[in-house]
Amino acid sequence: MTTASSLRLDGCLLTSGDPGYDAARTVWNAMIDRRPRMIVRAVSVTDVVTAVRLARELDLEIGVRCGGHNVAGLAVPANGLMIDLAPMNGVRVDPIQRRARVQGGALLGALDRASQPYGLATTAGNVSHTGVGGLTLGGGMGWLARQHGLACDNVVSYTMVTADGEVVTASRTENPDLYWGLRGGGGNFGIVTEFEFQLHHTGTQTLVAEFDFRAEDAVPVLEGWRDLNAVAPRQATFTADVHSTASGPLATVGFVWVGDPARGHWLLPALRALGRPVAERVTTPSYLELQQRDDTTGGHAYRRYSSAHYLRQFPTAAIEAFLLRGAADLRAGTQLPGVGLQAYGGAIADVADADAAFSHRGTTFEFGAGSRWTEPSEDDNRMAAARSAGAALDPYADGVYVNSLAAEEGQRGVRRAYPAAKLARLTALKTVWDPQNVFHLNHNIRPSHA
Repeated sequence: MTTASSLRLDGCLLTSGDPGYDAARTVWNAMIDRRPRMIVRAVSVTDVVTAVRLARELDLEIGVRCGGHNVAGLAVPANGLMIDLAPMNGVRVDPIQRRARVQGGALLGALDRASQPYGLATTAGNVSHTGVGGLTLGGGMGWLARQHGLACDNVVSYTMVTADGEVVTASRTENPDLYWGLRGGGGNFGIVTEFEFQLHHTGTQTLVAEFDFRAEDAVPVLEGWRDLNAVAPRQATFTADVHSTASGPLATVGFVWVGDPARGHWLLPALRALGRPVAERVTTPSYLELQQRDDTTGGHAYRRYSSAHYLRQFPTAAIEAFLLRGAADLRAGTQLPGVGLQAYGGAIADVADADAAFSHRGTTFEFGAGSRWTEPSEDDNRMAAARSAGAALDPYADGVYVNSLAAEEGQRGVRRAYPAAKLARLTALKTVWDPQNVFHLNHNIRPSHA
């Protein structure tokens, strides 16, 4: 039997009290304070294989950390074995073939920095310190998705370590069923140690426009913004949010344009004409700057909770609920969550729904309600407020992004993320690749006998 003391690793093994142990178990949501029995900081595929086999011999739960952004903290198993892929962070770009090979622990920023010197990119989220692995396995939204599809739509092949510690490749021609499941099925089937991405000629320029309106005046603004989104070109991803300020709640509408900024300027007068903005911001960051602009907001020092939905329609009643954020009136309190919308459509919807595990490609907007705070005494109130904001949009919801599920949603959340027929196919795939449900610290698709 393998023991921790006899383990041979290219990386290192950490246990409580070791230098680096606490840093390795710290993730994006500061509410997560679990203590794994051991942490394997993997630097090679061999390390991942060794860690999986050790965990199975010792009957320890396995958690897998890429960027640690999952709000439920599923990467950190209490008294289990955490496989930290962060040291496996290499990115290799072939600018001729427009391909990138990305190790499983790389962050989105590393992918962007490697590809942008060639004017290339692929869909890679909105926050640069998000892990490529977690984002992509759940689907992977980003500013390029309306032009080039989700992150998972741009994966050419995966290298994966199975529950038995074997190394396999999945692509359209090799293990195609597994390839189908990895494109949106989360971390249910194994540990992906390398992604091969298709890159696109995107250039390095962007345009970001944001217009602030008083929430009291924002119903017709959001109606007009919604209608503009329906005719917007694919270079534009429309956004909206509602947030509290010292002078009262504000609704912000706008868009992010990836490409020549001059070609997106025609949208600005149409947005200004929606009402009387109290402020506006029109900037032209580089694509790298765009990908980093929310990094401070997404920092690692806060306690966090969120609720989310997919919306196919956004009628006036939903707009009113969006503005209220689950409260009785617009100025109900200071602990209301921020709420936001990001537009789907375009190339996302071009892919047939049956082509990948990712679901709900007919979504118009993704809705999220998120709270962040620092004091543990506020936990209950903050979480309840985010739940209320999400519940207010329940009547208009049609599914959810699996990466946005809260831990307590359990199997109900999984059923929201995947329609019944697709969940049945995912269950059959899980039964083939992980019949013992070794990889269950995720939004779990259970094998058929479970």
